[in-house]
Amino acid sequence: MDRLFANDTINAAQSGQGPALFLFHSLLSDRASFDAIVPDLSRRYRTIVPQLPGFGNSVAVHGGLAEVADRMAEAVTEAADGDDITVLGNGYGGFVALQMAIRHPVIASRLILADCGAAFSESGRQAFRNMGAASREKGLQAITEVAMRRLFAPEFQAQNPDLMRDRREAFLKTDPRVIEAACDALAGLDLRPQLSQVKIPVLVLVGEHDEATPPPMSRELAAGLPDARLKIIPGCAHVPQLQAPRLFLDAIGDFIAETAAAG
Repeated sequence: MDRLFANDTINAAQSGQGPALFLFHSLLSDRASFDAIVPDLSRRYRTIVPQLPGFGNSVAVHGGLAEVADRMAEAVTEAADGDDITVLGNGYGGFVALQMAIRHPVIASRLILADCGAAFSESGRQAFRNMGAASREKGLQAITEVAMRRLFAPEFQAQNPDLMRDRREAFLKTDPRVIEAACDALAGLDLRPQLSQVKIPVLVLVGEHDEATPPPMSRELAAGLPDARLKIIPGCAHVPQLQAPRLFLDAIGDFIAETAAAG
């Protein structure tokens, strides 16, 4: 069931009953990247999967990642309706969730940050500059294969042609201005000085073969957070919940249950 939040600017799918669990999708994918895990999660949680600002039917924001995080904070607060809150972000969604937790420290009880970090290396920053420039000059079609390689290893792509066709089609439906603005934001992002402000428990996950946000970024992120644990998901790249749903669910299950019980 789809609902609108944050003054009707954020569209979200909601299913299940129980404590509120929000899933924030990555930049180069969409909320369908969680489809393989939502049925399982919605048996235990009220699972809310928004389209981030500028994606799908959610209204874009003007500004950088902080403005995106503030919009999502409005949506989370409204949708949670007083519930205990877990926010899981993958890739760009992880950066949004982290920025939201920094700017709104009491909004969530726990975070799961999958395949993100606090800052990119210079080569990582340049990759975003290049993607943004290519999109502006030639359109999303020009960066589609680069985007897919950042999400999935070549072997996975070769073994899953139908899935890859679906992912390419979804990517090409994205507003290029949203992609370009996000590339600019991520190229300049450095949240490392603010990590100490995140006092809640955090599970940091990363796919073993993630090329977009490599494991060293997750190690740095976990080391900078006051209360974090790190798990590496074997055999996966940037979207482990889509590549290996059972492994991903196993990786997050105990953390949610433990921290919920402690809360």
